[in-house]
Amino acid sequence: MAKSSSNNEVIFLLSIVAISLLLTVAMAKRDGSGLSSRLVPFKKAIAAGPQCDTVHGVESGDTCFDVAKASNLTPVFFDALNPNLNCTALFIGQWLCIEGTP
Repeated sequence: MAKSSSNNEVIFLLSIVAISLLLTVAMAKRDGSGLSSRLVPFKKAIAAGPQCDTVHGVESGDTCFDVAKASNLTPVFFDALNPNLNCTALFIGQWLCIEGTP
């Protein structure tokens, strides 16, 4: 008898949960506060930053100034093509942008 009573309690509690969920969904749809009313349309982001067309692989002894000078670039334009570059920490094989659009 105890097992039957326990099963009835579980069924009763599940029924209460199901009814609560149904009421919540029904009220959300009725007052317009459902998920669809909170969706905000957005435009696809356009990639920001430089467009690199040609790169130079850093070799032993290269500096940013030397690479910019050899590529006929001003330091300002070179920096604009390589915005996150740390010129004091160049490593061999690192790619530097030497031609493109900032």
